[in-house]
Amino acid sequence: MNIIIPMAGIGKRMRPHTLTIPKPLLPIAGKPIVQRLVEDIAKVCGEPIDNISFIIGPSFGKEVEENLKAIAASLGAKGHICYQTEALGTAHAVYCAKDQLEGNVIVGFADTLFRADFVIDPEKDGVIWVKKVEDPRAFGVVKLSDDNVITDFVEKPEEFVSDLAIIGIYYFKDGDALRDEIKYLLDNDIREKGEYQLTNALENMKQKGCQFVPGEVIEWMDCGNKNATVDTNKRVLTNTDEKLVADSAKTEGSEIIEPCYIGENVVIEASKIGPHVSIGDNTVVRNSVISNSIIQTNTVIEHAEFTNSMIGNHAHYDGRSNQISISDYSTVKDN
Repeated sequence: MNIIIPMAGIGKRMRPHTLTIPKPLLPIAGKPIVQRLVEDIAKVCGEPIDNISFIIGPSFGKEVEENLKAIAASLGAKGHICYQTEALGTAHAVYCAKDQLEGNVIVGFADTLFRADFVIDPEKDGVIWVKKVEDPRAFGVVKLSDDNVITDFVEKPEEFVSDLAIIGIYYFKDGDALRDEIKYLLDNDIREKGEYQLTNALENMKQKGCQFVPGEVIEWMDCGNKNATVDTNKRVLTNTDEKLVADSAKTEGSEIIEPCYIGENVVIEASKIGPHVSIGDNTVVRNSVISNSIIQTNTVIEHAEFTNSMIGNHAHYDGRSNQISISDYSTVKDN
């Protein structure tokens, strides 16, 4: 099995946090979003993962590239770095990893997480991860036949046709066929709204007899903006069975309301933390009350009282704003 993870976007909706780090490397309960995504995919694969290709921007840097390769290695796979130099759509992004578009392939866009209780049937032509939504007008959706085969892909329907939204994760039995269909779009400059769309390649495959079936997930978690990411952190903390508090963390005169993630060498003094707080390695929190927030590594928080907030790496915050969002290396005193 090969996995392809397009993640070259600059993450405008997550600024200021994406000014210094790509959005898929932002932490959720102590792990980068992209790491959690590939781990979730591995759980439903049902077979070993051979290669993981990460499609990134050329400016992400060598440290990011090495971190991504290490994520692949942690799952027993070889990591590949591919570059998308121009934002030309979902199909174009996938094609940047054309050398790994062969055999069984899963494509997963790195701004979403999910929980599922199915295992892929590798004999199916294709599986498209979907989730029922209340208002499908903002999503691409699929229509199904009576025997649970996808008959249509509809992008952002104004009138109701289906409530099964495509969450951005796909399985293909024949990655070579997907590669050929995307190449056809590129060679013939077939675009929608100026971009090469993966759904056009899927439609062409379907017209040639490929049968796609839905893989309905239990939970779909968005990481598209600050509020959504903080909410996803909450949901992951609530459902994980991972060890959440490092043995090296120290709490003095403090109350920790679970679930919380507390990283290595964290120091918490005279504070009330939780529920649903993630605190990265080497961070210090003093005299503060914090809930439902993400605090990254090597940061100092003092005299603070906030919720629904994100604070970056190497930051220093001293204040009592109800909600706050500050980037890496920021210093804010607000009291």
